[in-house]
Amino acid sequence: MAETVEELTMNYEENGKLLVKEVAKEILSKGAWTTIMFLYQDLDRKTEEYGPQKISIRRYKKLNGVYRQQSKFNIGSEKQAKQIVETINNWY
Repeated sequence: MAETVEELTMNYEENGKLLVKEVAKEILSKGAWTTIMFLYQDLDRKTEEYGPQKISIRRYKKLNGVYRQQSKFNIGSEKQAKQIVETINNWY
């Protein structure tokens, strides 16, 4: 369990194997409610290679000194990420 924002990660291991590899993270907001955007890759169990980079935006709430994930939104492709960026740029 993470007690600080810096400890929060996308890395996920199972049986000593890193199945989800965090490539980068950007803390978008800090506080009792924290928002972090992660760049990550999933391990393809058949090829033993990491797949394309994906993005996950996650919200955490700090309760009793520990951050717990409350919600997430995954961007599963480069095309979708570019559409989101284009839309935000048009709006702002």
